[in-house]
Amino acid sequence: MTTNKSQTPGAVCAPRRVTRQIDAGGITIGGDAPVRVQSMTTTVTGDVQKTLEQIRELATAGAELVRVTVNDQAAADALPRLIAESGVPLVADIHYDHGLALAAARAGIAKLRINPGNIGSRDHVRAVAEAAGERGIPIRIGVNKGSLHRRYEDLAALDPAGALVKSGLDEVEALAEVGFTDVAVSLKSSDPREVVAACRRFAAKSDVPQHLGVTEAGTLLAGTSRSVAAMSVLLAEGIGDTVRISLADDPVHEVTAAFHMLQALGLREGFARVVACPTCGRVEVDVVALATRVEELAKDLPPDRVVSVMGCIVNGPGEAKAADLGIAAGKTKVAIYRKGVLHRNIAKEDLEEVLLEEIERLK
Repeated sequence: MTTNKSQTPGAVCAPRRVTRQIDAGGITIGGDAPVRVQSMTTTVTGDVQKTLEQIRELATAGAELVRVTVNDQAAADALPRLIAESGVPLVADIHYDHGLALAAARAGIAKLRINPGNIGSRDHVRAVAEAAGERGIPIRIGVNKGSLHRRYEDLAALDPAGALVKSGLDEVEALAEVGFTDVAVSLKSSDPREVVAACRRFAAKSDVPQHLGVTEAGTLLAGTSRSVAAMSVLLAEGIGDTVRISLADDPVHEVTAAFHMLQALGLREGFARVVACPTCGRVEVDVVALATRVEELAKDLPPDRVVSVMGCIVNGPGEAKAADLGIAAGKTKVAIYRKGVLHRNIAKEDLEEVLLEEIERLK
């Protein structure tokens, strides 16, 4: 297995697997590109204004690719304006109707996602590949356990991960037969263990870049946990070129969670790190509210900054030694540390003003 080293210093992961590189609207995927963060809109695509607003929110949060469903003619008709005004490469999500994929290609979409379980005949796949190839549009083969083609039903009953892999490889081969190789693959299940097994096996057989995700992962906490459980294992093994943490929640949370995950693994720079104690009976301040406020204020700091928020003197001084800014809050007083050195003690009511000053200093 060929590997590369496109990760930040101090990464705990194995060197990343080298995959063939594709380009989606100027965003490179695979090869020596960083792991890319993707999300998907939840709006009715035909409602151009609301969809544009959400695309911009996702782009502001850091999404490098945004997928939109193209499920009807109104959605297809909205694509030219969405593409022109979004400011981020868009991916058209296509099911059932290959004609909508052709319309998306004509509109200038950056990338197509097709589902081999429901896109239709090989002739349909060939037509989509020809339209995409003429325009330099890559295709993601999105294999999903919930919509596998019936030809894989018997295998899925015995080997769920194997059925995902087989479907993905077969579709890669079908596209290659018509001369189309600008592809990525995703192998998704709602079971993180099946996702890990499938992506490992696919990586051993193909250099096609992989988009990682756990489908129908769930609500904010459960969905993030299941997604990170699967993706962290794969990313630590060097597998994965794009990621989406799929949540039944505001998709901006998907982007934020993805960057936190990648940053924790040393694969991307994301946000300043806010260290906060989990609280106990010793605390004399609302640590949750204080840490949340600090995280909000610190969101624009350089990603190498560390801010510690402690609710008592037990761990406060020690954590402050490893932080650019340390806050140890008591009942009436708050100790402010700079680079581990006590800078000053302030009254609790002055904390907001002092926080603004100290965080501004770190920018």
